[in-house]
Amino acid sequence: MPADLAVVGLGHLGLPLAQAAVSAGIETVAYDPRHTTELAAGRLPADEGALTTADLRRMLSGGFRTTTNPVELGRVRTAVICAPTPLGADRTPDLTQVAEAAQALAARLRPHTTVILESPAYPGTTEEFLRPLLEEGSGLTAGRDFHLAYSPGRFDPGNRTHGYGNTPKVIGGLTPACTESAAAFYGRLTDKVVRARGPREAETTHLLETNFRHVNIALMNEMAVLCHDLGVDLWDVIRCAETKPFGFQAFRPGPGVGGHAVALDPAYLPHAARTPGHPLRMTGLAQEINSRMPQYVIQRAATLLNEHGKSVRGARVLLLGVTYKPDIADQQGTPAEEIATRLMQMGASISYHDPHIPHWRILGRPVPRADSLYEAAADADLTLLLQPHRTYDLQGLAVKAQLLLDTRGATPVGAAHRL
Repeated sequence: MPADLAVVGLGHLGLPLAQAAVSAGIETVAYDPRHTTELAAGRLPADEGALTTADLRRMLSGGFRTTTNPVELGRVRTAVICAPTPLGADRTPDLTQVAEAAQALAARLRPHTTVILESPAYPGTTEEFLRPLLEEGSGLTAGRDFHLAYSPGRFDPGNRTHGYGNTPKVIGGLTPACTESAAAFYGRLTDKVVRARGPREAETTHLLETNFRHVNIALMNEMAVLCHDLGVDLWDVIRCAETKPFGFQAFRPGPGVGGHAVALDPAYLPHAARTPGHPLRMTGLAQEINSRMPQYVIQRAATLLNEHGKSVRGARVLLLGVTYKPDIADQQGTPAEEIATRLMQMGASISYHDPHIPHWRILGRPVPRADSLYEAAADADLTLLLQPHRTYDLQGLAVKAQLLLDTRGATPVGAAHRL
């Protein structure tokens, strides 16, 4: 049976979109050769943390289908490309999977179809990269024969306040008609649609939102180091500062910044997207600061062990919460990986606990998973709280642990050493 919507590329953007569409009664088919088989069998991809297996089962019973047959892409009214765009070795977005999705879609693209790109992308991607692929592969013209638009993905996994339906959706179409066609689609899924002037404005909205997060977290990470050196409780400072009803938004420090939305500096973008002589210096500095946080956590851990007559070499270190965000299974960009790697290289004996991660490998070797959280904390020379999952009894953990370093400021005041 033909579907109304094709989600091309699954993962942290595609699956939540498909879930919202199925819930809205939209016949949805998903095309992603990398994950189709496991999804059809009711299994989530290993790196998917936004949905649960129960969510996927409900989607499948509600009419959600996966396919390996690209012919089905030519039977839909709307196609949304959600392929991942990780940073490559040269720190530019890797658009390989977007290109693959576009080529599969272009060969079957019909007139009047609405094509929307949601993948993280630099300004100009929709018009200068995606549009030629679709037009050359289909023989159709964007803006005349089919609609083309960009909409930044804004889904926040694990957020219990803002879900897909009550998070405004920004849309920028190639033409006003393209914008309205995309708005009509998203209007079935969300309470509010925000129209940008065009694809570049919508793409740059995503760039601004991502860089805003990284820059402000970097400020808090610098403040964390400063406040520790001054003997000031930064967490109390933040608690007081966030009472200001204007001009301040609370961010919090941590062991690093993970997630799929990576800060971008135009100096590292493809030539056509660069602005001559005007790099985003704040963004580059934020990346530098945030990338230093895992090493700072290691330094604090080593200092605490030394103060208690122990060295890192031979120490038993328990890592709690190895995902990039609390209460989800997504490990994309998690600082836990670098912290564990450095500790192992320094000779520490590492174990971990995470209710969402049954198996974890570092340096190609499996890391022992603690069966009993509190027994493991009592046995460890040092416990590092990297992610405060909701299931953790942090007060009880602070009592049981021999030595606890809280990198998230989540434990009761005075119960643990804080970052």
